[in-house]
Amino acid sequence: MFRDRPVATFALMGTLLTTALTIPVASPAAAAPAICDNPSDPGEVNTETPWHQRWLAPQRVWPFSTGTGVRVAVVDSGTDSSHPQLAGRVATGFDALRGTPGGDVDCVSHGTAVASIIAARRQDGVGFHGLAPDVTIVPVRVSERNANEGPGAGGETVTGAVFAQAIRHAVDDGADVINLSVTLYQPDPDVEQAVRYALEKDVVLVAAAGNQHQDGARPDPVPYPAAYDGVIGVGAIDQYGARIRQSQIGPYVDISAPGGAVVAATRLAGHNTYDGTSFAAPMVSATAALIRAAEPNLSAREVTRRLLATADPARGDATRGYGSGVVNPYRAVTERLTTGDPVAQPPLPEVPYDAAAQARADRWAVFGRLALWIGLALAMVAVGVGVLATLLPRGRRTRWRPTRPSAPPPSEPEIDEPEEAFFRVPNSMPRG
Repeated sequence: MFRDRPVATFALMGTLLTTALTIPVASPAAAAPAICDNPSDPGEVNTETPWHQRWLAPQRVWPFSTGTGVRVAVVDSGTDSSHPQLAGRVATGFDALRGTPGGDVDCVSHGTAVASIIAARRQDGVGFHGLAPDVTIVPVRVSERNANEGPGAGGETVTGAVFAQAIRHAVDDGADVINLSVTLYQPDPDVEQAVRYALEKDVVLVAAAGNQHQDGARPDPVPYPAAYDGVIGVGAIDQYGARIRQSQIGPYVDISAPGGAVVAATRLAGHNTYDGTSFAAPMVSATAALIRAAEPNLSAREVTRRLLATADPARGDATRGYGSGVVNPYRAVTERLTTGDPVAQPPLPEVPYDAAAQARADRWAVFGRLALWIGLALAMVAVGVGVLATLLPRGRRTRWRPTRPSAPPPSEPEIDEPEEAFFRVPNSMPRG
């Protein structure tokens, strides 16, 4: 009996060890729902190119900047680092709700969508990607609710104290740009002090201008932190360039960006379509990151000035909620402003030579010249036909006939008469 105990003990230990080895260890993504009361479902994968990517054309600016080395803090509902297009792009971050590390968890997809507009990598078979794919996202969780839900549109999703702590932590974590797509509708001294702290640390602050437009019934409520000095307030436009209905109007709107029916990532996987200034703001944050990567010596104030000065003209002026115009990433990175500073700006990097693209351009040039000559020939034929169509009816009215060669008229027989015959007095004339 006692001799069998070691054997039984070893057998029991072996069984426990085998069981422990076969139990899967929970990954951070699998553990994420534990902190979410009602996590949102992931969306379906988007295979088409979203309209906002065709509008902004980020591929044009990538030869000059992809955002490498720039840290963009997303103060929102968190960012799901397990999404295939965000994996490796998201730092651990900070959970301001619990005061612990771990902002890379998202319950409602809002923060994940915002971060993906900035940094989602390109993936085969997926039409959507971010504007600055090489930036690092620093997620800071301040809410477990969708910032667009409820009558306050974000007013009840986060307290001022938590919001202020999140901004300060993002600055201390080395953020170069901070995206603030969560909106407060009451001024808060803690948040204002945190904004000043970020500006003193040379951080670019980009905030949503709010989604509570009142359609003229009364002035729109003032959104914070967009209304604080030094913060870039962003309005939203649709695919036709018009301000979306809910995008607010006020002096706090500094610039506009696509924000109507834009595609962005959902938590875990897939994509969804979103509306609101919350999703226009990351378009501007991504552009700011592209500028900071291309010219790291520019201050936050200079980056802001570049963004506003290079914006494309909008359908309406600043009083209609468009600010300086619509953000243009290519112009913002490649155009230089006249500052009067005698120090020359660093030259832009050379665009890599693409032989295939050059061959296509040459072919299109040949086709263009051929089409021009064919067009001119057809135009001349059309002009000739038009002239004939005008002259022929007029000729018919004047009995004009085209000249044709014809046989000479038959000759009459000649009369051989002496010339005196013309002076001969007829015999019938009376004599007298």
